[in-house]
Amino acid sequence: MAISKINFNSRELVTTPAFQAKPTNDQNNITADSLTDIVLDDERFDINGDFASNTFTAPLTGKYLLTASIRLHDIDSAGSYIYIYLATSNQNYQNIHSSNRYSGDLSYHTLTITAVADMDANDTVKMKLYFSSDSANQVDVDNGGTHFSGCLLA
Repeated sequence: MAISKINFNSRELVTTPAFQAKPTNDQNNITADSLTDIVLDDERFDINGDFASNTFTAPLTGKYLLTASIRLHDIDSAGSYIYIYLATSNQNYQNIHSSNRYSGDLSYHTLTITAVADMDANDTVKMKLYFSSDSANQVDVDNGGTHFSGCLLA
């Protein structure tokens, strides 16, 4: 799919691939030591229709701005670390947070990540979460503060 251009009296308007999605419901009991896809089943917008099944597929080769925020709740302080993960076809991006530095369990905590990713046409990106622990702990994803968005920059 190409970027469409419309000329109105020498003013050029460009339609750029862009999306924003969030979960409809909480994603509960994500188990430790597994890379988990975040369910993003509520599209706030999806220009060009390139977001489906928790995955954005780049329609064009270019540089894409990707941003994600994940709000976690019921975080077990016995866990080692948590990271938010953007998995692209070319490279993976992550933001890690130590969850064992607190004296008790956390009610809520938000992790964010931003990347400018070099993507080829038909490359994909997904938002994931990893929670590491030495015991059988779990963490929950809160739908209220979790979202994933992206757009073509250049």
